[in-house]
Amino acid sequence: MPLWKPGLINQFHQDDVYVEMTFLRTLEVHGLDVSIRQAGIDFANSGYPLWCANDAGRKNLRRGIAPPDSGHPQFNKHAADIDYQIESDYSGLIAPGILNLPIELGERFGRLMNYGDAMYAGQFVGGMYAEAFLEDDMVKVVEAGLRCIPKESQYAEMVRDMLAWHEKNPDDWQKTWQWVEEKYHKDPKYQHGLCHLTKPGGKGSQKNIDAKLNGAYILMGLLYGKGDPDQRIIISTRCGQDSDCNPSNAAGVLFTTMGFEKIPDRFKSALDPKGKFSHTPYNFPTLIEVSRKLVRQAVERSGGRVEKAADGEEVFVIPVVAPKPSKLERSWEPGPIANSMFTDAEKAKITAP
Repeated sequence: MPLWKPGLINQFHQDDVYVEMTFLRTLEVHGLDVSIRQAGIDFANSGYPLWCANDAGRKNLRRGIAPPDSGHPQFNKHAADIDYQIESDYSGLIAPGILNLPIELGERFGRLMNYGDAMYAGQFVGGMYAEAFLEDDMVKVVEAGLRCIPKESQYAEMVRDMLAWHEKNPDDWQKTWQWVEEKYHKDPKYQHGLCHLTKPGGKGSQKNIDAKLNGAYILMGLLYGKGDPDQRIIISTRCGQDSDCNPSNAAGVLFTTMGFEKIPDRFKSALDPKGKFSHTPYNFPTLIEVSRKLVRQAVERSGGRVEKAADGEEVFVIPVVAPKPSKLERSWEPGPIANSMFTDAEKAKITAP
């Protein structure tokens, strides 16, 4: 692992970050009730480089295949990839304690490029972020994310495995990594031949961007880092595979439990307030203001309210509502397509080549 340098925080030109800025812009302009079709149009018009499920989904949208079919396995061979998981942070960061909002946003933005477990992956990560505003016990944070996805899904099975393996073996993450490797990387019942960047057994076949496998590596850092930010990042990175995305998700959830003021200064001291996220209107200060605006809307939309305390501080009153997960889908046995195509009027709004 390279040593951390404060300037490394300035990551304005990579897909872990800029894709979800597009989603935030859609919510800012069109509101929290934006349609999935408008979300698709906005994503189709994005101009930054993309890969795997994101790239395939955007190409489908530009060809006129509207969501949810843009993320359906019939049209998107990367539908089980990691993509929505890496860019779902926004959905929990604007939903403090509101577990149903990341589920809902997953149905609208996650379906642009993903299906089944890969969409649940983003709903799970978003749910962890939402809970992280209220809870710093990492097991409870993970359990909250688990309540946001169908319990019969293989992704939920992976989360339950990680919790059980950590309880059984709390001090040796490398042993747990071997258990993950055997079940979620090598067992065809959990890989389905969908997410290797080359054919299994071929050159490069160890590269695997399946959402379940990489989600397990997020949890490895969260559960085994023992509250140490550096160790949580290092462990998630050393697990391998998509080893920039997974530690980013893990660090984000951890830092949300801490709050900005308590984040070690080395992780924020060099942040460039003027740096713009690629192909978006946002720098860090404007992003904070947009997020603040959306949080207030989310609280009120959920039936909550914003009150003023005696000292003038704002207090968010948030109703406790049990999450309602999406329906169960399996990318290796997909359900029927929706036959969703953009209308001519909608196609005219897609100006990207």
